[in-house]
Amino acid sequence: MTLPLLRDWLAEAPFTLALSAGFFGFFAHAGALSALEEAKLVPARVTGSSAGALISGLWAGGVDSRAIEAELLRLKREDFWDPAPGPGLLRGRKFHDRVESMLRVRSFAQARVPVSLSVWDVFAASTVVRSEGALAPAICASCAFPGMFQPVWMNGRPYLDGGIADRPGHASLAHAERTLFHHLPSKSPWRRQAPAAPSRSNMTTVAVDDLPRLGPFRLKRGGAAFAQARKAMQTALDLPREAVISLSADHAAR
Repeated sequence: MTLPLLRDWLAEAPFTLALSAGFFGFFAHAGALSALEEAKLVPARVTGSSAGALISGLWAGGVDSRAIEAELLRLKREDFWDPAPGPGLLRGRKFHDRVESMLRVRSFAQARVPVSLSVWDVFAASTVVRSEGALAPAICASCAFPGMFQPVWMNGRPYLDGGIADRPGHASLAHAERTLFHHLPSKSPWRRQAPAAPSRSNMTTVAVDDLPRLGPFRLKRGGAAFAQARKAMQTALDLPREAVISLSADHAAR
């Protein structure tokens, strides 16, 4: 019995693309998305948390993968670095303005496909899914890593990084929703062991285990992460569809 390839499974019916949190892992998400666009396998809906919210939000907001790649590869720390007094090192205004300038639309309602972004409601101490209203503030709120960015205020409430309690960006997924999940394994030095990628019915997970560790002082490695994740997704598309496809960079290069 021949197992269906991942590309065939994605092509046979609409699917949701879910992108996980992962600090500066948005380079890798952008690489995976570029491989899907190149293969003309675009999602009917996108979800994301933190780094995943940035890429899913930009793409749903009308920015194609080539434009996202170009923006990320020329990104410099001073483009978003705006220290200011407050509950976080960075005020976040530079980041917001840059995101807003890239978007082709202003609201969730104008997005090319439905998009849902996980954020952390500070007052309620719980995850909230944003899927309506202004798009740029929701993207920035989901990316507001605690201690690095100050909370983003929307409708009189402060919000922080969606990855605080919804690292996979799955909070909006329905039961058995047909999903392709691009998972960024945790690189945190504070974790003794990275949490395993979650599994769900009717979901295929693609992960690259050995992406370079990125951060505001390691932006030059972003291009390598983009290329590795792009190659990994290209490889995954031609593998039999499995519950989880975990690829090392060496495997992706073969």
